[in-house]
Amino acid sequence: MNIKPLKLSGLEPLIITAETNFVNVGERTNITGSARFKRLILEDKYDEALDVALDQVRSGAQILDVNMDEGMLDGKAAMVKFLNLIASEPEISRIPIMIDSSKWEIIEAGLQCIQGKGVVNSISLKEGEEPFLRQANKIRQYGAAVVVMAFDEAGQADTYERRISICKRCYDLLVDTVGFAREDIIFDPNIFPVATGIEEHNNYAVDFFNATKWIKENLPGAKVSGGVSNVSFSFRGNNVVREAMHSAFLYHGIKHGMDMGIVNAGLIEVYDEIPKDLLEHVEDVLLNRRPDATERLLTLAENVKGQGKVKVEDNAWREQSVQERLKHALVKGIVDYIEEDTEEARQQYDKPLHVIEGPLMDGMNVVGDLFGSGKMFLPQVVKSARVMKKSVAYLIPYLEKEKERSGDTKTSKGKILLATVKGDVHDIGKNIVGVVLGCNNYDIVDLGVMVPAERILDEAEKQNADIIGLSGLITPSLDEMVHVSAEMERRGIKKPLLIGGATTSRIHTAVKIAPKYSGPVIHVLDASKSVGVASDLLGEKRDALVQKTVEEYQELRVSHESRQSEKARITYEAARANKVKIDWESYQVPVPNHTGLQVFENVGLSDIRKYIDWTPFFSTWMLKGKYPQIFENQTIGKEARKLYDEANAMIDQVIANGELRASAVVGLFPANAVGDDVEIYDESGKLQETFHFLRQQGQKGSNLPNISLSDFIAPKETGQQDYLGGFAVSVFGAKEIAEKYEADHDDYSSIMIKAVADRFAEALAEMMHEKVRKELWGYAKDEQLQNDDLIKETYQGIRPAPGYPACPDHTEKPPLFGLLKAEESIGVELTESMAMFPAASVSGFYFSHPESKYFGLGKIYKDQMEDYARRKQMELSEVERWLAPNLGYNS
Repeated sequence: MNIKPLKLSGLEPLIITAETNFVNVGERTNITGSARFKRLILEDKYDEALDVALDQVRSGAQILDVNMDEGMLDGKAAMVKFLNLIASEPEISRIPIMIDSSKWEIIEAGLQCIQGKGVVNSISLKEGEEPFLRQANKIRQYGAAVVVMAFDEAGQADTYERRISICKRCYDLLVDTVGFAREDIIFDPNIFPVATGIEEHNNYAVDFFNATKWIKENLPGAKVSGGVSNVSFSFRGNNVVREAMHSAFLYHGIKHGMDMGIVNAGLIEVYDEIPKDLLEHVEDVLLNRRPDATERLLTLAENVKGQGKVKVEDNAWREQSVQERLKHALVKGIVDYIEEDTEEARQQYDKPLHVIEGPLMDGMNVVGDLFGSGKMFLPQVVKSARVMKKSVAYLIPYLEKEKERSGDTKTSKGKILLATVKGDVHDIGKNIVGVVLGCNNYDIVDLGVMVPAERILDEAEKQNADIIGLSGLITPSLDEMVHVSAEMERRGIKKPLLIGGATTSRIHTAVKIAPKYSGPVIHVLDASKSVGVASDLLGEKRDALVQKTVEEYQELRVSHESRQSEKARITYEAARANKVKIDWESYQVPVPNHTGLQVFENVGLSDIRKYIDWTPFFSTWMLKGKYPQIFENQTIGKEARKLYDEANAMIDQVIANGELRASAVVGLFPANAVGDDVEIYDESGKLQETFHFLRQQGQKGSNLPNISLSDFIAPKETGQQDYLGGFAVSVFGAKEIAEKYEADHDDYSSIMIKAVADRFAEALAEMMHEKVRKELWGYAKDEQLQNDDLIKETYQGIRPAPGYPACPDHTEKPPLFGLLKAEESIGVELTESMAMFPAASVSGFYFSHPESKYFGLGKIYKDQMEDYARRKQMELSEVERWLAPNLGYNS
């Protein structure tokens, strides 16, 4: 049966699929569940009540539960008033609304107010089938999804059998009689308090878990939700125990198929960080593992009561002038008061533009000076940019009115257009450059990723950009940059062209890109250099910088040509004869425990987390140093620690709210080497695929081989059946989260989530390799290594990736993805330039031989390239396109 995903929306869509993991329904706008919210509503303080809703959204709520059921309140009027106020707040109304009431008139009034597609919570059979069907038909007409309580004429279901019986009856009525979409049905099988001291209550949580599992297996398309805070009702006033109970309950509920829950999104403890003794006592209760579980937890609860953390904030700076407050907020990256301070400043200046040109730019000038002098670091600068953007966004309506009156416009140092080139999806570096330039009063036009040359140049002309900046991470992006520069020459564009990205270099820019374009072409090493380059290009130093660059690039080209003519090489035939010598006759090939494909969906982020290598994370933020020693660095240690803490806070958040999803596919296949190729067979011995590898061709010293990856697979002529592995891992969701942050002018968090997702992808690759070595292949089942050992690659075997030094040919990715059924099995895709999408993805091969090791190819030559093209059945020019930028290839 083809079941569609559950689609909800506020101003933005929320699509809930089997891969979505867990959806947080914010509970604090429920008058029966929040004393503060109840007090604010009863005191008619609706503006302050909106802050409660905003806190829920910012804490990670993906749906907002609104309940106005209170005896001293006109619930219908309160619901209408509050929902109308929410509709005027885009940050809140972007998420779907769950209208929560036990009164049908309140539900219907709410349905008439909400934008998009919401959820009704709830209907049930407690009054019989007739009102149930009538209400379900109404909900269907309003186009909402529905939560159905496990409640019938005899009361609430409090056993496993009653839960599944009622849910089955409701499901059949909704689907067969009402014609309700299966995917729009959400069951609440009743979460009741445990540890109450009443023996009949001990199995409540277990019955909920088992009923959830049954619903997901027997009622196609249906979702499962519940009010999570109910389970801890016995421990009111002890937030430490309650948060641990909620986290543990969610952990087991999700494992059994729970899709969503009404929770306080900001107060969920990370499961892995619950103290082990507390977790043991909590799970004893939830899972009903021992008869004295309640008494033991009550005893422990007294010892941990009141151990929550209290946040202390120094607000002395709030007593200063508004100009000093704005400067302080910009330098410290504080957004909490920026709108009220901006408004106060606006009242003091003649024009809103003067606020930007005055205190805001004064603050940003301090930021620029501190960054330029090395006293402020990139993460801090990006936070400062977040404050600046929010302030300017507040002023924009006033600027527009002023512009209409006077024709006055905001001045800037120049307009710079940035784009990640066609076929490439990587943009962290580009975004950082944009933020740094924006902080220095340049107008940034960011076209995003995978941007074709034609659009880049069309937009540059349309926007009258002063500078064009190109970014890319993968090797084929270099070829695309060559194409863009040639197109700029053909179209007669004379704007400066900046080149940046991890695989770019001065030598490639000088040899490949600059000769195609008569205008200025400059390679920018990193974000810290971008301001100086842009300033010189658009100022009095332009001619001097251009002339200096032309001379440097000419020297690089001459030097490159002279090195290319050196004779430190051997023939391809000689290189093959000098392969790695392995005694295959005495070697026992390890046979995998599991051949074929293994798919791992929704791998727990908490499990992946411990495999993270943090050193590259700091490099992303231009903080150079090895983790954890970087924290001891007198210059950057403090900022590195702060960055690390904030990254981990974001990790806590995405683990709690389930917004990131990690999946992997692994394959282990029979294989043999045939020359420098590796053939892959199915279980019957039939040829499935062939991978093609290159060989080192430089002159080697005595007893040093010219290595190819094929050397580490048993040659076919030995008669030994060997094996080759392949893998692809991806982390999904970072792009969507980043877009939300960007819409809120929060570049810092946008860059952070992408950097975190990249770390999770690399960590998952490390985790899966360990699983392969110890379990799936099993050739190192007794391996006992710490994470530092994994980072140092002290294990047996390697996992080289297409596009990297040992096998730099990106065109080996499509056959690898085909063999793994990567797109079908986990959803990772290849762009036309062989970039993986989503960007937080890793793929490669598994080699098990003890002598296998990582290496770089170095220079290769035409005789090998011609043979390689013949083996791949490709034109030599096409092979060169994918390899030349990566290698010292001499044609």
